[in-house]
Amino acid sequence: MKFITMWCVSAVLCALAFASSSKSAEVSAARAGRVAESASSRRYTLRAEATWQINLPSAQPFDASGLLLLPDGRLLTHNDRAASIYEIQFLPETNSAKLLRLTNIFSAAQLAPFAKEKVGRYDAEGLARDEQDRIYLCEESNRWILRYDSQSREVERLKIDWSPVQKYFTAADPNASFEGIAAGNGRLYVANERNRGRIIVVDLKTLAVIDDFAVGPGTAANAHDVHYSDLSYCEDALFVLLRHSRCVLKVDPKSHDVLAEYSFQELETNPDVVYRTLLPTGAMEGLAVDREFIWLVTDNNGLARLRYPKDTRPTLFKCRRPDR
Repeated sequence: MKFITMWCVSAVLCALAFASSSKSAEVSAARAGRVAESASSRRYTLRAEATWQINLPSAQPFDASGLLLLPDGRLLTHNDRAASIYEIQFLPETNSAKLLRLTNIFSAAQLAPFAKEKVGRYDAEGLARDEQDRIYLCEESNRWILRYDSQSREVERLKIDWSPVQKYFTAADPNASFEGIAAGNGRLYVANERNRGRIIVVDLKTLAVIDDFAVGPGTAANAHDVHYSDLSYCEDALFVLLRHSRCVLKVDPKSHDVLAEYSFQELETNPDVVYRTLLPTGAMEGLAVDREFIWLVTDNNGLARLRYPKDTRPTLFKCRRPDR
């Protein structure tokens, strides 16, 4: 009930934000700083090479809200109702996948030291891995970054001073917080989701905030409320998932230039895929990118697809990169 109440409050706040005039939205965007837009010559359309419905573990609600592709090809996700991490296992000769819970990463015992400071349940929203094989989890309600060390098998909460970017945070809506995370080249990238969407850059040696910026799609529509919902790092580029604008941006993390834009509008609104929704936002909340593919997964908030009203499973998409 607490989850439903918080979700409903968040939904009302989101609806009010969408009802705001375009003028006030432009002012908000100006205050947030320059939003780099993508070049029209580098726009692509994503098409699914394969799709899978992710079976719900023990028939319990499962809202996939992040993706992480490991070097060995395994694909991880998590439930935004807990800190549990799962491996997605594809079932042969089917369009379904099952979830195997990893009990040694972000376990209850590893998270026990933070219990006294935790407010409410864990609202995990993003996964990342760095060059030292450490796994990161961003938690939305408390604005925490947790790190699992594969050598010590311990979890620590990173002591990051967020004061340089505090102006982008809102206390009114705890559901408009950290929604995606990526790591690469000694830096951690954290996505502040919306209202004042911002990508925050943290130096992994000093844990200091060293940069922040905003990027948006080439089209002006919805650029004022970007809804950053996940991040992925591949080949010295940062990939940014914009749920509301239904696109992925490839960004130069140093110059902040948008190098390419990949639209998944047609993919998500396909009659076989499109979900019921209570808000005018997209459902994509997980992103993983490698040299050949862009992977996307839905957080459909327990709602069913329009064509399959009894099927509430998330959908996983595997899209061949059209720029390769």
